[in-house]
Amino acid sequence: MSTILIADFGFKNIDPEQAVATAAGHAIVSAQCRTAAEVITAVRSTRPAALLVQWASINAEVIAALPETVRVIVRYGIGVDNVDLAAASARGLPVCNVPDYCLDEVADHTLALALALARQLPQTHTRTLAGTWKITPPAPMPAFRTLIFATAGYGRIARRVIARAKGFGFNLAAYDPFVPAEAFAADGVRRLEPDELFALSDILSLHLPLTADTRHFVGGPRLARLKPTALVVNTSRGGLIDTHALAGALAAGRIAGAGIDVFEAEPLEPDHPLRAAPNAILTSHTAWFSEQSVPQLQHLAAEEAVRVLRGEAPRNRVNR
Repeated sequence: MSTILIADFGFKNIDPEQAVATAAGHAIVSAQCRTAAEVITAVRSTRPAALLVQWASINAEVIAALPETVRVIVRYGIGVDNVDLAAASARGLPVCNVPDYCLDEVADHTLALALALARQLPQTHTRTLAGTWKITPPAPMPAFRTLIFATAGYGRIARRVIARAKGFGFNLAAYDPFVPAEAFAADGVRRLEPDELFALSDILSLHLPLTADTRHFVGGPRLARLKPTALVVNTSRGGLIDTHALAGALAAGRIAGAGIDVFEAEPLEPDHPLRAAPNAILTSHTAWFSEQSVPQLQHLAAEEAVRVLRGEAPRNRVNR
């Protein structure tokens, strides 16, 4: 019997992991590590065969301290920002994520933010509560059929977002250098280069992985290239946007609005200027959530660990 260590988790229970592990003949041990040092202590005491992690830091120091028993690291979720992939690769240790859960939830949340901003719901709500009753919106409001809804990235979630946006009559476009032109053509989506993405988008929704190349993909210079009527939505990775530059653009009226669910530092700092920025909807990293997505995430993460312990290749390895 091997041990699977859950370094940290924010779920109500770990029943899904227990069920998967027990069926495969493995034991589950859980901890609530908040620091790298606590993870090191936990792995040294349990000597697990697999490590599951949600938010705890699995940095180079942790990976160097992992006993030789560890055969795989699985991160609960799509992003792996808290795992040092280079250090894991240097040890020949696979790092896996769970990219095939909450796809519909994130797409739904993305459209909810985009539609609320495009229909000026927050501004109209505030105005109505303040005692102003008008049957026209606070600012010009084009019909959706005249607007370009574009995604940065064209992976699984972005395609679901585009499919939903199609139902509202938007003109569809996307940027993704890794997707062949024929895939865009088959979906009836205009393929854009980065310069076109920022010049043409009326609604820009971000769906890129966070890498050294994509960090602050939306920063001051590119914000300046957006239309003053443009809306920005981010339900992907917080580091894709320079949020201080975004707050400045909103305050100056250089863009019309933003819907943000993910931030570079979470929770969002109490004094962050986005909190006071006009025409912004801020949600607390909830796009992934539904009553169904949570146990699905737990189940799939445990299955990936068990798969490797059976000697099979992982389905969702993110490093080499």
